[in-house]
This record gives sequence, C-alpha cells and structure tokens, in this order.
Amino acid sequence: MFHKLLLPGNLDSFIVRWGILAMLAFSMIALLTAPVLMPEGYSWITHTTSESAAQGLQGAWLARTGFILLGFAVLWLVAAAYSTWARGASWMHLTFGIMMIGTAVYAHRPFMPDIPYDVIEDWLHSFTATLMGFAFSLGVFFRLLQRARENLKIRVLDLVALASAIFIPLLMISFPGITGLVQRLMFLVAYLWYGTEAWQLAKRFVTA
Repeated sequence: MFHKLLLPGNLDSFIVRWGILAMLAFSMIALLTAPVLMPEGYSWITHTTSESAAQGLQGAWLARTGFILLGFAVLWLVAAAYSTWARGASWMHLTFGIMMIGTAVYAHRPFMPDIPYDVIEDWLHSFTATLMGFAFSLGVFFRLLQRARENLKIRVLDLVALASAIFIPLLMISFPGITGLVQRLMFLVAYLWYGTEAWQLAKRFVTA
C-alpha cells in the first residue's frame, strides 16, 4: 500500500520529487565538504570518499551522513517509481540503496597507517561498496533496456552512467594518484542520474 501513495500523478508527487532531490543535494554537499573536516594528509584528489568516512577519524560523520542520505534518497525513489520502473531496475536500485547505507554502517580503514582499525569492518565495507557498484550498473542497464522496449528515447546520461560505472573503477586501479578525483566524478554522474529520474517522477511510463 505504501508505494500507492507515491505514484506519479498523485497529489503528493510534487513533495516526493522535491524531497528526493533535496536529499540528493544534501548528500552531495556532505560528500563534497567532508574533506574539509579531514586531518592533514587527506587529499580529495588522491583519497576516496570512503576514506573521508573511515574508522577512527574525527569528522568522518559528515561523509557517512552523505552516504546515508544518498541511500535513503534512492530507496525513496525506488518506492516512488514502483509503477514505472521495470522490476529488474527496481530490484537493482533497491540493492544500491541498501548497500549505500551499508557503506556508512561499515566504515573503511583509515588512510593514516598509525590508526588501528577493525579488519572485518573494513572487509564488510568493501563488500557493500562492490555490490553497490554492480547494482548501479545493472540498474541503469535495465532502465536503458526498458526505454528501448517502450520505444522511449534512450538518454545520453544513461550511456554515460553505464560507462562511468564500468570504466571509472578501472581508472581508479590504473591511476591511484587520482583515485579520489575520478571516484567523485562517478558519484557526480550517479547524482545526476538519480536526480533526473526523480525529476521525471510525474511522467507516467508503461509498466514493464
């Protein structure tokens, strides 16, 4: 019954759309400003967003808040788009939202080598982050297929999001000196993709 309150065309769709967009915006602001709270030695070009939310660091709460807001924004979007998204897309983005919250619950090891950390928690963080990446890629792919089946225009943003989810992790491995920068570009694409989907909530599509 919950999703029926959030269907596009409903009187509440305006609130839902702007609520999701607001959560995405606050999440992005939190992740962009999180490096300001990091100790000396942290570089937003070299170090990842996960390292700004790492175990044992003062100020890590801001990046973790950004992760949580993004996760819940996506879960809200999945609920709101229940009648318009293909089931595969819904399940994959649902997984993304849950795993994003998991990356906040289970923190990365600190970038400073002298700070002790929980190895299992760091492994759990890597596990949730990896699943999150796969879920986003598949979720975007299923939406792209849905648009093709329904004879809707395939957006350039879909292709960019899919390419970034595949190739940016490879760039992070190949060029460790700019890991933080390229990862933030991937996050930016994800924010744009989810934001665009939230903006289009009032438009009805044929249920796949």
